[in-house]
Amino acid sequence: MKKLFYFFLLTFVSIYCSANAQSKYDWLSQNSWNFGFGFSYPKYISYNTYSNDKLGSQLGGFLSIQRNFTEHVGVRLEGNYLYMKDTRDNIKNSVLEANFDLIYYLVPAEYISPYLGVGVGGFLNSITGSKVANLNKSHLDYQMNLLFGAEWGLSQDWKIKTELDYHTTATSSFDGAYGTTGNGLLGGIYDSYMTFDVGAVYYFGRGPKSHLSDMYEGVGSVDYAKIEDIVKKYATKPTEVDYNRIADIVKNNTPVSAQPTPVSSKWVLIGVNFNFNSASLKPESIPVLYNAAEILLTHPDIKVEIQGYTDNIGSEKANQKLSLERANTVKNFLVAKGVDASRITTAGMGEADPIMSNKTAEGRALNRRIEFKVLNK
Repeated sequence: MKKLFYFFLLTFVSIYCSANAQSKYDWLSQNSWNFGFGFSYPKYISYNTYSNDKLGSQLGGFLSIQRNFTEHVGVRLEGNYLYMKDTRDNIKNSVLEANFDLIYYLVPAEYISPYLGVGVGGFLNSITGSKVANLNKSHLDYQMNLLFGAEWGLSQDWKIKTELDYHTTATSSFDGAYGTTGNGLLGGIYDSYMTFDVGAVYYFGRGPKSHLSDMYEGVGSVDYAKIEDIVKKYATKPTEVDYNRIADIVKNNTPVSAQPTPVSSKWVLIGVNFNFNSASLKPESIPVLYNAAEILLTHPDIKVEIQGYTDNIGSEKANQKLSLERANTVKNFLVAKGVDASRITTAGMGEADPIMSNKTAEGRALNRRIEFKVLNK
């Protein structure tokens, strides 16, 4: 059973790493619904019984429905079937249970999203093979639950779920024997057991996009579609929207302190962002690049090297190639705005020289950047 567990763990890690070469945060919603299913591996904690890890001696499964009211908080109704066997005394225990748990996500905007939970449940267990005659029947009782788990993002709607649960029952005969020699992990006279769940979670209902992910996206984007709707609504006659004029208005009303400056030999273009794992510019990058083009056009003696950077997610070779593509995208934009191409060179720096720690999502977002290096200062 342990070998099977390690196989699943390695498989999930491989899928996660290949599906998420770089992070993307536009999937998080303010509220949501999800449906879960998968396998359970139960294990007694008390010492009244003996079980080994042979496949088939302990097994189970689960189905769940969950409502997340915010990005952090949700409630879950889960049904479980468990089969637990004492391989020494041949006591067999079949369990049907329903649990109601409160879930709290610690970092919901990450692709690996750990969570904690607490809850209550009711169970109906049927025991056979007990040495205590009156325990060889069905019992209805309740239990308390503590849980720790994580959701591993595969796509916008699908996630892998891994979870470890601790259950304390309201009886000392749950395992087919009276008393609890080991007292469980939390002490007391009642039986305890643990379950390890591995399965999938499907998000089938989502509310508005979460603002928690804004911190990972950089500055706010320019909503050109909304601007166009406003222009058309108040126009006296049909008109086409002049996006270059809109960009000029945005540029002219940008505070001078927010514009890049050529005084120093290197500057970072804050707000130049790209689509996930691509060299396509996001709309919020346009005003910043207009400012850069204006400075270069008004200072024809300056030559620059455009340096592209990434975070440390993904292979070094892939990051170097992607950073060069992003630098070339910025160069093409500047050339299209009238800057002489002979004044611009490009370089892909990959994940080198991070300006923030790559251990946090905020740091990684700042490390995915464009820098201008002045060559003739």
